[in-house]
Amino acid sequence: MVGWAWRWVKRAAIGVLIVLATVFVVRAVDSQRGAPLEPWHTFVPKEMSRAAMAQADLATYLAAENALFAEVKAQVTDQLPPQDRVRFNRYFAQSPVYPGAFAQDFNRTFVLEPEGPVAGAAVFLHGLTDSPFSLRHLARRYAARGFLSISIRLPGHGTVPGALTGVDYEDWIAATRLAMREARKRVGPDKPIHIIGYSNGGALALMHALDALDDPALVAPAKIVLVSPMVGVTEFARFAGIASWPAVFPAFAKAAWLSIIPEFNPFKYNSFPVQAARQSFLLTQAVQANIRRHLRNGQLAGLAPVLTFQSVLDHTVSTRAVIESLHTHLADNGSELVLFDINRNTHFEQLLNRRADTALDRLLPPGPRRFRTAVVTNVNPGSDQVEVRITPADSTETQVRALGLSYPPDVYSLSHVAVPFPLDDGLYGLTPDPADAFGVRLGDVAARGEYGALIVNIDMLVRMSSNPFFPYLLERLEAGLPGDRP
Repeated sequence: MVGWAWRWVKRAAIGVLIVLATVFVVRAVDSQRGAPLEPWHTFVPKEMSRAAMAQADLATYLAAENALFAEVKAQVTDQLPPQDRVRFNRYFAQSPVYPGAFAQDFNRTFVLEPEGPVAGAAVFLHGLTDSPFSLRHLARRYAARGFLSISIRLPGHGTVPGALTGVDYEDWIAATRLAMREARKRVGPDKPIHIIGYSNGGALALMHALDALDDPALVAPAKIVLVSPMVGVTEFARFAGIASWPAVFPAFAKAAWLSIIPEFNPFKYNSFPVQAARQSFLLTQAVQANIRRHLRNGQLAGLAPVLTFQSVLDHTVSTRAVIESLHTHLADNGSELVLFDINRNTHFEQLLNRRADTALDRLLPPGPRRFRTAVVTNVNPGSDQVEVRITPADSTETQVRALGLSYPPDVYSLSHVAVPFPLDDGLYGLTPDPADAFGVRLGDVAARGEYGALIVNIDMLVRMSSNPFFPYLLERLEAGLPGDRP
């Protein structure tokens, strides 16, 4: 019997080794396809350590950040080989998308001071591969309402994609804590502090707020605002680390990257390293474990009110996790979930799969719920006009209000990346403001032609990147702000 069991274990082990070897070889071969690694992939600038961030203030962080950008200019921009000195390379100093040539480089941390009395402070946390640019519209609105707005550049971001291979999610947590400390120092002990997170930054905002329930040394937010928050990600991210195994051999260094794409976006990396996907997954796991731990201890009731904006269709994060892993566990404390439904008056209707068509009904649990729900959707299937259907907390009654806004007829849904950008955003807007120019317009591209002619996958250009219902987002955002400034 023992001999049989040993033979079975041996065969199973051999089978596992064969599978792993096959995966290794397939991934190694596959990684050799496509574009080569460029200087912005292989250069890894040195970020401030977690230990240093734990003791630093924002001035110290900004000094280190300035040195970091100077290092990138010296090691990448100033040393570009001739073949990389092309019009739409963000690291080419003569490129129209070179961030250093703009009036403000939104890859860097920035602070907005309010005019008049300070009502409070707000800390803004951008998404993975992103930059402080992504939440600039919300930061400006907070500043207009009397809040000191701190938009921090998270470690590994804003410089070169290779920087993301040298950081982990604990570095992002340390930077979040630094920004919250700075906010409290600047506005004093009695003013409210809000934390606003987009995508991966949403996970960081939640993590900080949960940690602050246990640690009185941390600055606890009075309000949590989440935009397309990364509470859960796709299952692929769980195994993303496996994809980089062949990269232990220099010949297969490209295996450490899930995508290698030309860098034409001035404020977001297009290339995506395996390490970034892995760290994002680990962060969501840590957030969910933190939620479960607090639920066991009965402490989630102390969490600040949460206002979440989420597209029903989201290919990057799990909308279901936002609802089931977070909102259904919140106390009845004024929290709110705003959902942007698909366009139900579109000529794409016959092409939508059933999963997309029924997403809202499947995702939203029946009332009563302990949080306010607002669903932005078509007035009826034959109209492009939209209304908001509001269900107050602890109620099954729905209130309906026309918004005076409409779904563009050629748009079938929002997306993960669209929610925080108005239609007139100069980079991502569907109708970009010419005065808000950044060298390229990515939101109004109507690409038609033959396959293989563009430097990027067509999927990058057809994804909706701005929000027709941004005015309603601002309305709900401002409903939670003190004061009566316009």
